Amino acid sequence: MSLSLLPISSSSSSSFHSTKITKNTLFSSFPPSSSSISFTRLHSLSFCHCFTPEQQNRAAHFEQHDGASSDDDDEEEEQETNLLGLADGSSLLPEKWDVLGLGQAMVDFSGVVDDDFLENLELEKGTRKVVNHEERGRVLRAMDGCSYKAAAGGSLSNTLVALARLGNKPIGGPPLNIALVGSVGSDPLGSFYRAKLRRANVNFLSEPIKDGTTGTVIVLTTPDAHRTMLSYQGTSSTIDYDLSLAKIVSNTKILVVEGYLFELPDTIKTIKKACEQACRSGSLVAITASDVSCIERHYDEFWEIVGNYADIIFANSDEARALCDFSSEESPAAAARYLSHLVPLVSVTDGIKGSYIGVKGEAVYVSPSPCVPVDTCGAGDAYASGVLYGLLRGMSDLRAMGGLAARIAATVVRQQGTRLRVQDAVKLAESFAVHISSSSSSSSGNLQSDIGSDHISSL
Repeated sequence: MSLSLLPISSSSSSSFHSTKITKNTLFSSFPPSSSSISFTRLHSLSFCHCFTPEQQNRAAHFEQHDGASSDDDDEEEEQETNLLGLADGSSLLPEKWDVLGLGQAMVDFSGVVDDDFLENLELEKGTRKVVNHEERGRVLRAMDGCSYKAAAGGSLSNTLVALARLGNKPIGGPPLNIALVGSVGSDPLGSFYRAKLRRANVNFLSEPIKDGTTGTVIVLTTPDAHRTMLSYQGTSSTIDYDLSLAKIVSNTKILVVEGYLFELPDTIKTIKKACEQACRSGSLVAITASDVSCIERHYDEFWEIVGNYADIIFANSDEARALCDFSSEESPAAAARYLSHLVPLVSVTDGIKGSYIGVKGEAVYVSPSPCVPVDTCGAGDAYASGVLYGLLRGMSDLRAMGGLAARIAATVVRQQGTRLRVQDAVKLAESFAVHISSSSSSSSGNLQSDIGSDHISSL
């Protein structure tokens, strides 16, 4: 099934930033023992037997109310319009993109439950499981009467929304142009998803697939801040590669591929072609590891892409060990060092213990940002947005970049929900501007060097 993409306007005045990221040099001047770096390149939802009447009514209002799922969401979207100056109508799309995401477009149903709820449904706490239509319906029926929210979710969209909110004001640089290519159906949830991303200033470039079903993720968070995730991929989850997508990839600074897409056999072909096009065009390629079980099931496919095309890897400690085929006894620092021999820039998060940024066989430790966790869902997604933001703003100090990413992650963890809020994003971006200016000065104005020259495998 073909995925149609929206046309790119040629009349837009938006353009790339003056600092160009190319593939001309790959860490050629980066000293392994340093913590600094400079860059030049860097069916419809089937509202039927699986839902109660109340849930069917709620779903029927998704499209009518343009995706508003709660009073908090309405207030947040009003803040976004006021603070970021978003227009009510559709605006012209830029000719070029700072970041293009290739990922799963999923609607999240998020709720807080207790351990008994999970036990009654025979769900293992803290895991991610792919479910079918019937299993999803069983869980949603059990949630009837509980308080839960619907949001335009997906791991990568969390990262892109945070990045768009951080970069929507000209703080530390021009506003960032962010887009996502994915697959949604022509059902109400598909309209809900598109509307939510549009309001978050992330351009969703894919047309809905006729008669397709939009995927969903049920996120169940227990009081100890652990989350259990149930993913239903829907019938419209395949992303095809065509000339429109090739053109978009060619006009992108950083292509980010969501690891969950490796669960879709037909889409792996699209991933490879998109990465090849990105490399030909001098774009950076970033891969999110996404999930341990996904890596284990598709280990060879992951490494075909990572080994041949990836410039940046985002992973947590378990995912990094899985990519390295390490035992659980190996440290995340060891995994970061190992991966950094194969990929120019490696980000490995380790929860409350901190994180590591690996470059050329070295792992730079980043202290965690203090917080009292409320919901850990989306922490890694938020951290990735900080790294991308630092790269696009020309940061040269790896430890400072990781510190900013850790602050974003902590901000998301101390709230309920996976999205960086608008007010928080503006405050964070303002505080980052000082670090970015300092980091730029310490590089003597040369923000270029090192994510990519010949090829990663040449290191």
